Amino acid sequence: MSLNHIVFIVLDSCRYDSFVAAKTPNVDRLGAAQKRYSYASWTAPSHHTFAMGMLPHTSPKDVFASEVYKDEFAQWRERTGCADIAFKEFLPDLSLPKVLRKLGYRTVAKVSMPVLNKSTLISRDFDDYKLMPNHNDFKGMVGEMEFPDDEPHYYFFNVGETHYPYMLSGADLPHISGLHGALKGMDAVAEATQGKRGFEPGQMEMLRLQQIKCIEYCDVQIGRIMEMAPPNTHFIVTADHGELFGEDGFFGHGPIMHEKCFEVPFVEGRLG
Repeated sequence: MSLNHIVFIVLDSCRYDSFVAAKTPNVDRLGAAQKRYSYASWTAPSHHTFAMGMLPHTSPKDVFASEVYKDEFAQWRERTGCADIAFKEFLPDLSLPKVLRKLGYRTVAKVSMPVLNKSTLISRDFDDYKLMPNHNDFKGMVGEMEFPDDEPHYYFFNVGETHYPYMLSGADLPHISGLHGALKGMDAVAEATQGKRGFEPGQMEMLRLQQIKCIEYCDVQIGRIMEMAPPNTHFIVTADHGELFGEDGFFGHGPIMHEKCFEVPFVEGRLG
C-alpha cells in the first residue's frame, strides 16, 4: 500500500476574510479557499479537535451532527491513500497521530504557541514534537522537513506569523493578550487594561493589514514545501480560529462569541 505524505498547516488566528484578501499563489494551486468554522475560539481547544482528526466544519443544515463526524473521519481515506480507515480505527483514543502511526507514518509536529508545548496532551502520539524557539519560525520548520521514499510523513505545523503581533515589534503596539500572554504576567495585564475601553480604529486597521502581509509571507514558505514535496503529498491549509479587529467592540480572540472569531479559511488537495 502506497501512502501519501500529509502536510497539515494551521495559520494561527488567521481570519477567513484576511486570507482571501491576501495574494496566495502557492496555496491557490490546491484550489479555492472555503469558508469554514472552527470548533473553538482559541488555540488550545481547537488544536485538540485537530489531534482527534476533525477539521473546521461547514455548518451544514438538515443533518445530524453524528453524520458530519462520520464523514469527516472517512475523509482520511483519501488524505492518506488508505481505503481501509474506518471510524472504529480512531477509537477509543480519538487520536489521529496514533491512527497514522499504526499505518506506518512518522508523525512530526512543530508548534509556535506556548499553550501547545510538549507537556500538553496534544503531543502524546507524535514521534517528534517541538515547540519552536521563535514565535515566527515557519521558515525554520520548513528547513527541517524531509520526504523519504520509504516512510510516509505526517507534518503538523502550528504557524505563529499570523498571530498577534503579526511579525511586528515595538512599544507602540496595542496590547492584545491571548492566554499565553496573560499567563506571562497576570498582574501586568490587569494593570495595563484597567480603565481601557478599546483601541483606536487606525491601530486595528493597521493590524488587519499586517495579518494579510503575514499570510502572504506564509504562502511563500508553503511554496518552498511544494518545491520539495513529492506528487503524493496531501496538503491541508487552515486556521484554528479567527481574530477581531475592533468589530462590534471586540478585540483579539478567546472568550468572544462573534462570527469573525470562528470563520476560518480551508484549502486542501494535492498538486497537479
